[in-house]
Amino acid sequence: MAGLIDHAATHPDKPALIFGDGNAVVTYGELEGRSRRIAHWLRAQGLVEGDCIAMLVRNTPILFDIYWATQRIGLYLTPLNWHSTADEMAYILENCDARMLIAEAALNALAKETQALTAEDPRFVSVEGNIAGFIALEDAMAGIPADLGLEDQRAGSVMIYSSGTTGRPKGIRRPLPDLSFYDPAYVASTTLVMQTFGFVEDDIYLCPAPLYHAGPLRSCSAMHMMGATVVAMHQFDAATALQIIDERGVTVAQFVPTHFKRMLDLPAEEQARWRHDNLRIAVHAAAPCPPQIKQAMIEWWGPILLEYYAGTEGGGVMINAEDWLRRPGSVGRPWAGLDVGIRDCDDNMVQTPQQEGLIYFRNISGIGLNFSYHKDPEKTAAAHHGNWFTLGDIGYLDDAGYLFLTDRQTNLIISGGVNIYPQEAEDLLVAHPKVHDAAVIGVPDEEMGEAVKALVVPASNAAPSPEFANELIEHTRKLLASYKCPRSIDFVDSLPRTDTGKLQKRLLRDQYWQEKESRLA
Repeated sequence: MAGLIDHAATHPDKPALIFGDGNAVVTYGELEGRSRRIAHWLRAQGLVEGDCIAMLVRNTPILFDIYWATQRIGLYLTPLNWHSTADEMAYILENCDARMLIAEAALNALAKETQALTAEDPRFVSVEGNIAGFIALEDAMAGIPADLGLEDQRAGSVMIYSSGTTGRPKGIRRPLPDLSFYDPAYVASTTLVMQTFGFVEDDIYLCPAPLYHAGPLRSCSAMHMMGATVVAMHQFDAATALQIIDERGVTVAQFVPTHFKRMLDLPAEEQARWRHDNLRIAVHAAAPCPPQIKQAMIEWWGPILLEYYAGTEGGGVMINAEDWLRRPGSVGRPWAGLDVGIRDCDDNMVQTPQQEGLIYFRNISGIGLNFSYHKDPEKTAAAHHGNWFTLGDIGYLDDAGYLFLTDRQTNLIISGGVNIYPQEAEDLLVAHPKVHDAAVIGVPDEEMGEAVKALVVPASNAAPSPEFANELIEHTRKLLASYKCPRSIDFVDSLPRTDTGKLQKRLLRDQYWQEKESRLA
């Protein structure tokens, strides 16, 4: 099976990447050459197999140049969410032992603030412009010939950071594949899921999501390994997405439920303007899709929706539209090479259909899915049960082996496809001098699926008011990325806690979700 290098050799002029409205087009020949030159430069800076570099770049073409450079010389790449605060990013740089941060010049202020907070400075590099005190990558590579060959190309990996229940994000790390970058086995392993979805080399794939997330980044890279064309949006806009699908001849695409909601909210004449006749598969994931939203999309686009449930750690079940219409609410059955099981509260594997428990996956394909939470052996051990692992979600299997999600074991909030853990916001609120107690939960939101809400018990020196609520929201936004902060605050007299002080969040959530069949519906 061919990979990036072979595609560049056999059809160098084929577009590998089109950004937005077509203002930037990168061919396979250009992508291979540019990533190879960066790989040479990284090696010249002393980076060796197993080292990690971090990347602070928006959805721009340079992102994939950096990505493929690291993946062909055995490095770990950690993409940073540019909506995060400098403090959050400085923590990740330290935790992942980053040898280098490559930052886009348009994110100058955030990059400089992160640099100032980094105790043991890695090397700081700027791309697509200059940042004072940073090495300008384009200038630094000036002496590297475009046709210089690259020896010893060992496959690399990504280390995505996913928020933990204690508030600090956790790096999800896998051993480097013991394979060369161009080994057919490596190519096959990186493209397996996309081929399971039915994607092929001739496809044109639309990515409307931020590429610092695991799903979009891995899907786009798999499409490159297959030789397809990736069309990436700088940021999602419902009308623009429909326009791109038609004008770029998009055949396959991947969305989150919030994207569907925003497209459905467009005026009828705007929806009818675009035909999307060429679109044959629309994958959706990242967050549970409300059944009424999915039903409306199937009625609009036809039975081309394909849903999957997985995590950055791994796992994977999928369901097509026809099966979903027969089993509304299911997220499907395991794809090739995986098995799924349910464990009850006594840690026994469930044998009875419809019996809820903790969802576990295991690998039966021989292709490694081993992972660890970087520098957190306790969390790693808690996620594993022999050769099974869990993402911490609750659900059940029906009599045909279809998986249904019913709740989450942790306090995870999924808003617009983004995972949010509330501990950080809670800690900030509880520490506020005018707050006696606080809890942060996810509540129903028609557009985002869930919205972040705080329940606050005011201290004796404060009284509930809209002004006080705004003060608390602004307090969190000064110290956290805005997407993690409450969008609204309800004032309460007390919060339900056990004798040991543990918040009983289910009791709080039930007040807001009682009209729903489940928190995920």
